[in-house]
Order: sequence, then structure tokens, then C-alpha cells
Amino acid sequence: MLKRLLILSPVFVLSACNYLMGDEGMFRDRGGDYAEAQIIPQMAIPEDLDSYTLDQLYVVPELFFTSNDAFEDIPKPKPIETRRREGVIIQSLAERRWILIDATPGQVWPMIRDYWTSLQIILDYENPSNGIMETAWVEANNDRETRHKYRVIIEPGLHSGYSEIYMLHMENPRTDNIPIVLNWPETSNSPDMERQVMTSVSQYLADRNDVYQASSSSLLAGSIESESKANIVESASGDAVLELKVPYDRAWVQIRTALETAEIFIVDSDRDASFFNVRFAGIVAEEDEPGFIGRLFRSGDNEGDETAKDFSVRLMETNDVINVVTEALEILDEDSQLTVELLQVINDNLT
Repeated sequence: MLKRLLILSPVFVLSACNYLMGDEGMFRDRGGDYAEAQIIPQMAIPEDLDSYTLDQLYVVPELFFTSNDAFEDIPKPKPIETRRREGVIIQSLAERRWILIDATPGQVWPMIRDYWTSLQIILDYENPSNGIMETAWVEANNDRETRHKYRVIIEPGLHSGYSEIYMLHMENPRTDNIPIVLNWPETSNSPDMERQVMTSVSQYLADRNDVYQASSSSLLAGSIESESKANIVESASGDAVLELKVPYDRAWVQIRTALETAEIFIVDSDRDASFFNVRFAGIVAEEDEPGFIGRLFRSGDNEGDETAKDFSVRLMETNDVINVVTEALEILDEDSQLTVELLQVINDNLT
């Protein structure tokens, strides 16, 4: 029985191949079928039908309005930034330092990369979306005991069109193995090394004259949180609030500096209680130069100005955000906008 089965098996295989691939099989060779093809009349479009034309593929609909009323609800574009350019400045608060530059993060990112390239220092890590880059370990010839590593953090500034550049320094003994896992400190291992490199970076940025050219901007770094750190928003109650995304100690200093810059008289202040009491007369528009209308403040003599009113400027911290609110300490006219104007003046003078 086994022998008979072995003999029949090749027959079955041959039969199966013939069934699939033969002249009458399912997958027969049809390469020569064209020789037996018959010629049939060419297809023609019936006389009562028009041929299809390209000009009917898409018809632009007619306008359904005849006035500009339809555009009333469309928001207007933001005005072009008119803030005075300040270049490159190193700012500090207590032990914290940063570079303030009047350029967007997308413009700053490629220049920081160019800085490290000019020093022939390789970058170990780059994340343009978060604005973070880290150098490889640097071994300087004049320092045979320690290797160094730097982290650069680029953030949006208080106002649109500005960036803040922070830097951290980490060191490691040359006698130790290079660490695989990095635990960056909150403050630099060597504040002096941080200061030296930050000064070098700021000088490099100040010497670059292509900072504002669109061609030198990074699209990836442009995705860094675009909203500035200082914004006037509307609270749940409908009142205007100045929102600051900075630590409290910096917010306090920034508000005081803004009031002093605007020459608004500070009657009293208490850092622990988080308030300034000020005297403010409002904003007046005057012609500063021919053809130029500037917004000036009734300043300097606010203390003795009969039109000046007393206000409270309060700082309230909520979820790592400082909310600055203004409140009149005396009765104002119903149509008075002084509380909002005071908030705007503070915002305009933040640096």
C-alpha cells in the first residue's frame, strides 16, 4: 500500500500542475492571446451628449454679501511690534543670571549652535522644540583636572519678539569615568565658569548682525512656547489681569522696576503682603515729534497732581503663575479706565 501511494503521488502532482498552469489551467500563459484579438468599432459619444470639458470641473460660487458687515467679527491682526530694540543684555537676580535678547527663540537657536561650532565644541543633545541644547564634555588644555559640560535653555521673554537664554555648568573630575546618566544641578557647579561662558555668548550674539534675518531662523525652535511670559488676560469675573510666568521674587522686582521706569509714584509697598500702593493720573496722548504720536504718562508730579488717584497693585501666586491686579482705593467715575491703563503701563515697562 505504501509503494502504491508513493507511485501515485507524482501523478497527482503532475495533474495538479497541469490543472493550474496548463493551456486550460487557471494561470495559463496568456502572452499570445493578442494575436487572436478581434477589432471592434471605436467608442463614440452619443450626439445628444456634450463632451466633458475642464472648465466645468469647479465653478466658483457667487459672493453672497454686498457690504463689509460680514467681516466685522473677524479679529484684527496683531500690530507690528514697536517696542524699542535693546540688543543683548545680561540680567541677574540674586544668584540667577540670563541673557535678554530682542530676538525670537527661532532666531536665537541657530546662532547659539553657530557659537559652539565656532569653538569646535560638539553638541551631545539638541531639542529645538523645548529650546534645550547640551555640549559634549569639554577638556580644556589649561585645566587638566576637570572636564566641563554646558546646558543652554532658550525661553520666550516677557514680551513677544524677545528671548531669555539660561545656562548651566556641570563639571566632572578627569580621573573619573564619564558619567552615562546625567543629573543636572539646579545651579551651576561653577558660577564663575557659567559667568565666563555667558559673557562670551552674549558678546557673540551682540556681534552678529543677521539676528533679525528670516533666513537665519529655525523652524523647529520656532515651536518653543510662543506665548510671552507677560500677558494681560481677562479673569473669570471679567476684570483685566496681568499674568506673569516667572517666580515671585522676579515678579516683585519686575513690577517695582516697571513702576519706577514709568515714574509712577509709589506711596507704600510691602513685599510680604504682596502689594504696592501707587498714585496714578492716567495716560495722555501727546505729539512727541512731528508725525509721531507717543503715549506719555503724567509722571514725576503724580504725587501732587490733583487728577491722580490712589491704586493698589497686588501680586497673587496661583499654580506657578503670578497674577497682578490693580484696584482703585477711592471712588472713580463709572466710565473710568484708570485701573486698566495702570495695568497696561506696568506691562509696557516690563523689561
